[in-house]
Amino acid sequence: METNANTNKYHLEREALELVLEEFTQEQKTNNQHIEALIVAVNNVGDKIDAFKKEHKMEKVVSDPLDIKPIEAILQKGFLDVKFMIGRQPKNIIRKFQILLFPEQDAKLFYKIVFGRWFLWLAIMVALSNLYNWGIHYSDNSKEIEIRQIQNDRIVKAWEYMYSNNGKETKKLMEKAYVNSMESK
Repeated sequence: METNANTNKYHLEREALELVLEEFTQEQKTNNQHIEALIVAVNNVGDKIDAFKKEHKMEKVVSDPLDIKPIEAILQKGFLDVKFMIGRQPKNIIRKFQILLFPEQDAKLFYKIVFGRWFLWLAIMVALSNLYNWGIHYSDNSKEIEIRQIQNDRIVKAWEYMYSNNGKETKKLMEKAYVNSMESK
């Protein structure tokens, strides 16, 4: 069963390679046709220039010199196109499978961007964490203060209730406790 799967895999890879090679050969043929057309065009231009030079010599009429810079520019462009087409010919395909932790190129730029952002985000996270902790602490303190105020209000109300609803002896005793509490602070 494994050999059958390996054979199928090999067959699929072979078909894929054949398709790729066929595409490359078709592209190569079209490039060669374009190059041949350019060569014919350059030869025609060269023949026309030679014919023009012969006519010019025969006439022997003094005329203004021709400006052939546009023609030279066209020829230069044609030669550059030919060089570009030759340079674009298919090259060997190299398959690589790698997992990179660090970039192969522009490592300095990578570190500058990544660590610059990391430090910024780290600073933001620390600031947010401290702000959150401060908010929790502030909230807890506010609740504790509220609870103590409620307790103090109850004590004060109880004190006033006892003071207003009891007799003179209890009032004197309460005043004495109040004075003693002030002295102990």
